[in-house]
Amino acid sequence: QVQLVESGGGLVQAGGSLRLSCLASGRTFSTYSTTVGWFRQAPGEERKFLAAFRRAGGRTFYADSVKGRFTISRDNAENAVYLQMNTLKPEDTAVYYCAVSDTAITSTIRTPAAYTYWGQGTQVTVSS
Repeated sequence: QVQLVESGGGLVQAGGSLRLSCLASGRTFSTYSTTVGWFRQAPGEERKFLAAFRRAGGRTFYADSVKGRFTISRDNAENAVYLQMNTLKPEDTAVYYCAVSDTAITSTIRTPAAYTYWGQGTQVTVSS
């Protein structure tokens, strides 16, 4: 059974930083077909793509809204993926999710429907 567990969320002031972690059990992030993505969802809004790492080719992808502020990385030894978030803004407030896909391609990597496994989410609140 695949489980993804996010952690690292919390309350931070605008301009601050947080690092979110996504730990996997029941599967590895090292499989060639694996894509790991980070999404967020604010109240009343759709789930939005933030960043992804695709094992095939080692590429990373970012939403324009977070490019230059957020960085996705992975630790194979820990079977973990991280999202380093810097220069946080109040509009970054949301529940943050990690997700895994074995079928995402470049044209679908930003689409929540391309991901099969999801964590339970971690709340990030940025105060002004």
